[in-house]
Amino acid sequence: MSQKPDRLTAMKNIIEQAKQELPIYESDTFYCGPDNNCIGCPKKLMELVDSELTYWEHALSRGITPQFDEIARFGKLCKNIKRGLVRNNLISS
Repeated sequence: MSQKPDRLTAMKNIIEQAKQELPIYESDTFYCGPDNNCIGCPKKLMELVDSELTYWEHALSRGITPQFDEIARFGKLCKNIKRGLVRNNLISS
């Protein structure tokens, strides 16, 4: 039986997974296209996940331990943003 990670490890795991699966630092995901056929704005989605990711990296480096609801909310945010990027054909599922 495997042991569940503590809250710090869980948040760090979500951050690493988000960095691997989302094109956070690729410049072509931070622009609005001229055709405006987006389903949700990819630029705003990426800015949102980038700001949350930066916040949590800084908070963890200062020794702040996230609460369970904060971990769940951040994980859900990343999941929903990934779904939005798939709808806009910016990443594959």
